[in-house]
Amino acid sequence: MSDEERDEESGGEEEEVPQVVADLAQASVPTQLKGIRSCKRCGILKTLDQFMNEGCENCPFLDMIDNQDQCNSCTTAFFEGQVAIMDPRESWAAKWIRADNYLPGVYAISVIGNFDKEMEDDLESRGIRWRCRPPT
Repeated sequence: MSDEERDEESGGEEEEVPQVVADLAQASVPTQLKGIRSCKRCGILKTLDQFMNEGCENCPFLDMIDNQDQCNSCTTAFFEGQVAIMDPRESWAAKWIRADNYLPGVYAISVIGNFDKEMEDDLESRGIRWRCRPPT
């Protein structure tokens, strides 16, 4: 059956996409395997270029778009493991790594690094928690 025949059969109307599917279409995934970095706050994985161009969709207050210094201080290449989370609200893995309130994407299981003291103080004063832990 062609697309035109399907359109005629359904009255020419497009079916409404369920919200879960629409959210999945917005999922952020790394565009390459080399040079992946993790957001120090939420743990989402992307390339440095993706952080530069898109920022972090879970942490827009970190102001990483077009700011290489901010991208370097708010992301790290030191993380352990990765998990793809498609439905954060229902995923046991998302709950396990505390990413159940974030958007769909690929996340680090454990993030290693520190924010600088000024950034930690700013986040703490706003009541914002972060996932990175100091290196041992």
